[in-house]
Amino acid sequence: MNTYDHDAIVIGGSFAGLSAAMQLARARRRVCVVDAGQPRNRFAAASHGFFGQDGEPPLAMIEQARRKLLAYPTVTLRQGTVVSATAQPDAGALTASGFDVVLDDGAGALTPLTTRKLVLAFGVKDGLPDIAGLRERWGASVLHCPYCHGYEFAGQRLGVLYHSPQSGMHAQLISDWGPTTLFLNGETTLEDSERTRLLALGIAVEPARIAALEGPDRALSGVRLVANGGADGRLVPLDALYVAATTSPASPLAEQLGCALDEGPMGPCIRTDANKMTTVPGVYAAGDATLMRHNATLASAEGVLAGVGAHQAMVFGQ
Repeated sequence: MNTYDHDAIVIGGSFAGLSAAMQLARARRRVCVVDAGQPRNRFAAASHGFFGQDGEPPLAMIEQARRKLLAYPTVTLRQGTVVSATAQPDAGALTASGFDVVLDDGAGALTPLTTRKLVLAFGVKDGLPDIAGLRERWGASVLHCPYCHGYEFAGQRLGVLYHSPQSGMHAQLISDWGPTTLFLNGETTLEDSERTRLLALGIAVEPARIAALEGPDRALSGVRLVANGGADGRLVPLDALYVAATTSPASPLAEQLGCALDEGPMGPCIRTDANKMTTVPGVYAAGDATLMRHNATLASAEGVLAGVGAHQAMVFGQ
């Protein structure tokens, strides 16, 4: 019988990963959480809509969850990045018997680890439009999810950056929080009928290209447009801009392991079944990297499913 350093290694120590690890810890399994310390929500000052934690700083929520997780004696937390994960072939079997993992601690040391199961909870990277002043305001006044941050800007001047033919619907949704402008940023594919419909709903449509976002520090005071001839044009006053960022897995491990990915509306997602197992037996995935709709509560719930799924597979020999 093979022996392993851990029953499960969870790659990613944010909402999904810590939720998965908690289920495994409470099942008295040896679980190791490896985290690089770069959670996706690190740019936001507060997390909203999360059960019992509305308005709390996400980094403080993560730290509290880690402390509670470490109360279980079978848990190990390790800082670093998993740079490779390889299935151990099981002679005579169709599935892997376990996994070899290599951990980079960030200081040049590589540590080999073995585990029965893997949980991929490393999240996604956001691909942001190349507009001056946008990236530094991401998570503060340049936003992704109105359910996470819309209430805090309710009744203020809101904008939506055109990203696809569905941007008209995006603008209509955002307008439920306040007066909204759809910034086409030079895009010419908006149908006349859609423009007419948006205007009838009280949603302004701004066709000009954007030169930059302006405002003190991370706050937004307006969108500077490009005037004819390339000189800076007028400033459209604005308090928040909603952007549909493209996404990609924050780690190449899913592809490295051979997990199938599906193309979502904003980027690829790791394919999982109802128990959160990927197409590679023994490998589970949870969180934003598996979701087409991103939300902290959903990520945590996915982590619970992945942790339970991995544990039950151990019990029933799957």
